[in-house]
Amino acid sequence: MDAKKARQRVYYNFSQTQNGLYQSSKNGKKNFKNLMELILMDENILLAYRSIKSNSGSKTRGSDDETIVNLAETDQVDFISKMKSMVSDYHPKEVRRVWIPKPNGEKRPLGIPSITDRIIQQMFLNILEPICEGKFYEHSYGFRPLRSTHHAISRVQTLMNKKWHYTVDIDIKGFFDNVNHNLLLKQLWNIGIKDKRVIAVIGKMLKATIKGEGIPSKGVPQGGILSPLLSNIVLNDLDQWVAGQYSDFPTKNAYSCKDARIRAIKTTNLKEGFIVRYADDFKIMAKDYDTATRWFYAVQDFLKHRLKLDISQEKSKVKNLRKKHTDFLGYKLKVYIKGKKLVARTSMADKKVDQIAKSLRDRIIAIQKNPIRENVTRYNAFVLGIQNYFRFTTSASVVFRDLQYKIRGTLRFRLRKRGKYGYPTGLTENSLYTKHYTTNVKTYTIDKIPMFPVSQVKTVNIRNFSQDKNPYETELFAWDTEIYKLMISRLPNRSVEYMDNRLSRYSMQKGKCAITGIFLSAENVHCHHKVPVHLGGTDKFSNLIIIHKEIHTLIHAS
Repeated sequence: MDAKKARQRVYYNFSQTQNGLYQSSKNGKKNFKNLMELILMDENILLAYRSIKSNSGSKTRGSDDETIVNLAETDQVDFISKMKSMVSDYHPKEVRRVWIPKPNGEKRPLGIPSITDRIIQQMFLNILEPICEGKFYEHSYGFRPLRSTHHAISRVQTLMNKKWHYTVDIDIKGFFDNVNHNLLLKQLWNIGIKDKRVIAVIGKMLKATIKGEGIPSKGVPQGGILSPLLSNIVLNDLDQWVAGQYSDFPTKNAYSCKDARIRAIKTTNLKEGFIVRYADDFKIMAKDYDTATRWFYAVQDFLKHRLKLDISQEKSKVKNLRKKHTDFLGYKLKVYIKGKKLVARTSMADKKVDQIAKSLRDRIIAIQKNPIRENVTRYNAFVLGIQNYFRFTTSASVVFRDLQYKIRGTLRFRLRKRGKYGYPTGLTENSLYTKHYTTNVKTYTIDKIPMFPVSQVKTVNIRNFSQDKNPYETELFAWDTEIYKLMISRLPNRSVEYMDNRLSRYSMQKGKCAITGIFLSAENVHCHHKVPVHLGGTDKFSNLIIIHKEIHTLIHAS
């Protein structure tokens, strides 16, 4: 996904802008002014449209009942003008409230802004994210470019292997619903966003009316494009405070090596500890119970008095990982004896095992009721998804073998009359099945599609995040210069969808004419509708093809 976003930035010549903001922030710049001019750039508006269009939620209706489809046919010049006007005199539309079921049976509130508000939030995100990325703590991993849950788990596992065997588990009560608006706006200012116009618009976004509930006095709506970044800004203060208490504590001497610096700090009476955070889910790792307890009360006090957030006393605990396990992002972590060493071992969290087993059974029942390819494909996609997520457990084969055992009765009882049980046959070398699995394990075949075997997984070594990665550096290709020329062209009476898909098609064809195979400079590019518009053809990507302008003339010649 990050590679896809990087290519999108290239289409609209925005990599340099974002990289410049990121590098300036990383190098210590604290005052970023005149940001509104960057937000209102044509390139940023079009990039925001493309980002939202490629998002799976782009066809989810807001309170105004509109989706990305309603904007697709808008003339590109008119669209840019409209978005600039809306930001300049910003009044957010109502946010639609929906409730999403949680695995424990409860429901989570989701706020869905209108499609135009989502694009505006994306415009702000494109500019604010690089600045904030340059300031964020290195071991926060949630909703950040290039980072993932696996990096957070790997960091905790690494600390456990280095004898940090106590964990402070803190659960913040309803974090997203209780963020203090005034404090958040101050935190934006402190992190370097010094354009008051930008702060004012974000303040209006936070106060957007929720349909049926009114104007919120606190919280950031889950479902908003800007919400993950804003939540990271809130908790970055916690990250930096915890780091400043130990690992980043100021010392008299400058140390070129971080390990040498830590060794020097160890001679003091500071609370030893490291924070690892993914969104509002975080752990502080310590080496002994007394230190962990001191961290527990210190963090509770910081959240209460500095961030105005409460914790759940029932869910917040200090744990000795040599005796008890801890759950983190669906994984279960505990320290075990291996030879003469104490090492971290990870598996699937108990609650997660039950949830996944239930989901598998539900999908098997769906296949029994309607044994068609679509249902088998959905089952296989789910199996592959959980295997890719949990293959980093230190005992993946055991974890998935036990999971297979839990559903074996449902498979046998529900599918024995619906499919053929045996070794899969008739598969091509490039099929998805042979890419991930061997054919020496029996499984059910439904409508000529073999069901993916749950137990066939091997452990993959988990790796820490490489902190020197720059999320805004993008590999450039020969045709990217021509893409920029195409992007800045403003063809009359062309929809925003047509202009955007034209860039995608040119990039996909690597700048070559689909007929002659010759590389095309921007001035020779024509975008042809396979099915003409007057015959019902659309501006969708699948209906467009890039060809030389003279070839285009020949195609339409009578």
